[in-house]
Amino acid sequence: MAPDGMQSINIPSLQGKVSAEEWKARVNLACAYRLVAHYGWTHVTANHISLRVPGDEEHFLLNPFGLLFDEVTASSLVKIDLDGNKVMDSEFGINQAGYVIHSAIHGARRDITCAIHTHTEAGMAVSAHKEGLLPLNMSAIRFYKRIAYHDYEGVTIDVEERKNIVQHLGKHFAMILRNHGLLTLGRNLGEAFYLMYNLEKACRAQVAALAGGPELEVPPEHILKKSAEQSWRPNNNNPEEHPAWPALMRKMDRLDPSYRE
Repeated sequence: MAPDGMQSINIPSLQGKVSAEEWKARVNLACAYRLVAHYGWTHVTANHISLRVPGDEEHFLLNPFGLLFDEVTASSLVKIDLDGNKVMDSEFGINQAGYVIHSAIHGARRDITCAIHTHTEAGMAVSAHKEGLLPLNMSAIRFYKRIAYHDYEGVTIDVEERKNIVQHLGKHFAMILRNHGLLTLGRNLGEAFYLMYNLEKACRAQVAALAGGPELEVPPEHILKKSAEQSWRPNNNNPEEHPAWPALMRKMDRLDPSYRE
């Protein structure tokens, strides 16, 4: 049964009104929103996760602006094109910053299916560190020389900023938006989510490690390179689904399966 808040929203189901492939994508994306809420990575109704519509490189799904992440359902997701136009009727609008960031990524990176952007306390803290993400632990070392940085240009609502986002991102699967937050990408939703989980954990660990100004231990260069390469091997095995994703969906099904509506 849906939570009380969802009962008042009363969103008509799209199951059977979209292709089976799109419906599956919607269910997966709604699950990701609920998981982000569960892990406490939300910023009220701000932030966003996008997922390309299967078989259609020009369209992607984004959260309905105004709903909390734990209210998002498969049917409430908004389908838009790269120009920000809704390509399917929806009573909801979208976040302009979400459109700018995600249209930039989906337009330039055809290898990417999913993008996740957050404003967590730890992510914002590290985004203000001049040295960026430090290779202090295994989660952080995963991103050693595999993370991009984009300088703050104000609230991300100007489409002109997309050019710099794409240029700074390059071929990376993770980026720190300086003085702003975190961004991870994936060839599938599970990959993007798993990378965000590790990046968030690395940022929290960095903030904790720097507290009090202790002298820090950093592994030697050859170990950093070896460990980073090892960390990326599993993600390269299956571009269709990350091995952790089915377990994460089972977790959300136990907590609240209403995301599937």
